[in-house]
Amino acid sequence: MDTSFISASLEQGEWLSSFYVFAGALAVFVAGKYLLLLSPELRKTRELNVEAAAERVTRSYYPPIQRRTKLWGLITQLVVFFLVIPFCVTTAPQPWWEVLLDIFIILMVYDFFYYLVHRFLFHDGPLGAPLKWVHAVHHQMKNPCRMDSAHLHPLEAVIGIGLYAATIAVLALFMGEFHIVTTIVTFVAFSAINQHNHDLMEVDRFPFKYLKYVSDIHHVHHARFIGGNFATISPLYDWMFGTLDTGSGWGKHKRKG
Repeated sequence: MDTSFISASLEQGEWLSSFYVFAGALAVFVAGKYLLLLSPELRKTRELNVEAAAERVTRSYYPPIQRRTKLWGLITQLVVFFLVIPFCVTTAPQPWWEVLLDIFIILMVYDFFYYLVHRFLFHDGPLGAPLKWVHAVHHQMKNPCRMDSAHLHPLEAVIGIGLYAATIAVLALFMGEFHIVTTIVTFVAFSAINQHNHDLMEVDRFPFKYLKYVSDIHHVHHARFIGGNFATISPLYDWMFGTLDTGSGWGKHKRKG
């Protein structure tokens, strides 16, 4: 059996760096969870979502979907961290401005393609939304809480994580390898923003106004399957393409009066 391909891959891949990315992202998630709770407003938001989640798990169909999503999400993440990230990261020093620029580019490129997938494959458009049946599982939640970010068909979980991995991989081909800090920050941001979009949130004052706004417009998206707001990282693409929906609909779905 010829193992030269495996040997070459091991030599070329930054396998240890991939482990650092995985460990770093995990550390940031754990630390962030406790640091954010130092804010009374965010503690209140957490309590609100924990209370809603407690009701969700009493529904017979809910826990199995959560377990299935988490399993396929974990499998996909392991594939990404061991088969994609090692060939896209480096520990070589980079100037701080380059790290910040790379973070911005990765997140915005990812969000552009997520917008297209979410709008045209999951909801509406010339393709007839061929994966609407997949996304319908997620839209069972009309007024979601944080836990509902994982209320997904397994295929949607794989698509979301796979899209992030594809963004990193393709951009690395053109821009070169990304610093491990860049990869940690983008992975944490990609995951945390998606979770927050589903947060039930009542606090509506500085400095939490933007967090409340993005949560509100995603709840508008969930309230009606024909609602707008298809981007996940930022409302920018919805604003650019006319699908920003604050409750009155968008385009042909605009409510009258």
